[in-house]
Amino acid sequence: MNIKAILKALFAVAAWGASFVATKISLQYANPGTVVWLRFTMGIIILGLAVGLNKQFALPQGKDWGYFALLGFLGITFHQWLQSTGLLTAQATTSAWIVATVPVFMALLGLMILHERLAWYQVAGILLAAFGVLLVVAKGDLTTLVAGKFGTPGDFLVLISAPNWAVFSALSRSGLKKYSSTLMMFYVMSFGWIFISILFFLTSGIRQIASIPSDGWIAIAFLGVFCSGIAYIFWYDALKALTVAQTGAFLYLEPLITVIVAALLLREAVLLATLVGGITILLGVWLVNHPAQSVQVIEKTA
Repeated sequence: MNIKAILKALFAVAAWGASFVATKISLQYANPGTVVWLRFTMGIIILGLAVGLNKQFALPQGKDWGYFALLGFLGITFHQWLQSTGLLTAQATTSAWIVATVPVFMALLGLMILHERLAWYQVAGILLAAFGVLLVVAKGDLTTLVAGKFGTPGDFLVLISAPNWAVFSALSRSGLKKYSSTLMMFYVMSFGWIFISILFFLTSGIRQIASIPSDGWIAIAFLGVFCSGIAYIFWYDALKALTVAQTGAFLYLEPLITVIVAALLLREAVLLATLVGGITILLGVWLVNHPAQSVQVIEKTA
């Protein structure tokens, strides 16, 4: 048993689980564009240092510049805008459970685009996960579906981020065959940072920076240094020492960590209906993933 690799995987998952809470805290003092820009400014520096120290640096070739630009827009700019803007009105706990459905959307993408067949238990898993999302968003009161009071605007933005990440992950597969995961994430994050910089300067993000208090900076630093930097490096280190299935299994802990941290720091109520819905989502995701016994290394959404 590789204890060091397990600890690194646990650290990464714990950081990503807490990222929803840290984002929620930082959004009290700055708009989504500013939070995302600051976060990935720090993340790029951390990943850049890792690439340099491991002597992995290499310039993209030909069309790969445009390829990384597309991935940067989808996986960083658009994805993080959806989640950060969503968290203005969505609970951190609800967001984490919704984001856990990404593997389900990956399976649906394979069915619709690649015409991959789904076993009956995978179909059951998709239906279970969908029902779990309904329970989580409705907080157990499914009558809100009829009443037209189902969820918040933020819940729907976070929900959109799940299939967006599924598309991003599918497009990333070819690049991971050609580039190291750390180098590829560095370029993807760099392009995403360039695009989010446009929003940052258009929304006068510079003026907001001076007014961010210490707890806001702690939350943003946690997002940038730990979630967008160290956690990715540790995750890839774990993937080198453990199997993909073993490492991917740790992702099931992520929403549970969010529940605990959100209850402690944000005082978000731990509702029985939300926990039941969350467990239903995880069971559905497990059924969908079970036959392949794999999780793509870049399928991380926080």
